[in-house]
Amino acid sequence: MAVEKGLRADARRNRDLIVAAAQELFLEQGVDVPLEEVARRAGVGVGTLYRRFPDRDALLRAVGEESLRRLVDLAETARREEPDAWHALCRFLRGSVALRLGVLPAKLEPHLHQRMRVGADLHVMRQRVIAAVLGMSEQAQADGALRADIGPGDIALLMTLHVYTPPDLPGEQAMTRVVEIMLDGLRADRGSSLPGTPLDGDDLRQYTAVRLPPTE
Repeated sequence: MAVEKGLRADARRNRDLIVAAAQELFLEQGVDVPLEEVARRAGVGVGTLYRRFPDRDALLRAVGEESLRRLVDLAETARREEPDAWHALCRFLRGSVALRLGVLPAKLEPHLHQRMRVGADLHVMRQRVIAAVLGMSEQAQADGALRADIGPGDIALLMTLHVYTPPDLPGEQAMTRVVEIMLDGLRADRGSSLPGTPLDGDDLRQYTAVRLPPTE
């Protein structure tokens, strides 16, 4: 029995290493990176990779699931640990941008992106993120910290902010500056007006909805 448990733990470790390596390489080089390179970076054999993930789509789905899982943890941890909703929202948005949530979808063919998001577990996780964003946004506005003309759907758009940086400029430094500029613009004491109308909770749900192409 102890050996069986050891094998299960080892299999889980290998899977986690493969997913982490794939996420890094997909972001760095695109989703067409050779899977042999993913196995090499993960420190496992190609056969181990294919036992866990029979094709590229399966690996892409696993990377998408892990990103969403980390987003749920980020949102709920921020709400639990920060002193108020504004600081929780700032921590959540900083973390969302650091996760580079907007990069992978931009590299995917749209129908594949939608197929990756199907599944009961993913639906539950998306609902948890939606609830957290709604809660943080509404409470931060009630506290007078978040400007009133910002809706939770606007926050969802900012979560996927992708900052392009020239090769000679440190990416982390540029990203940090852009995020702080963004957060400063969300504060309630800023007097500038915004075009259009706030994106509300219904917009947020629409934004995160899964739309599969019709089957023939």
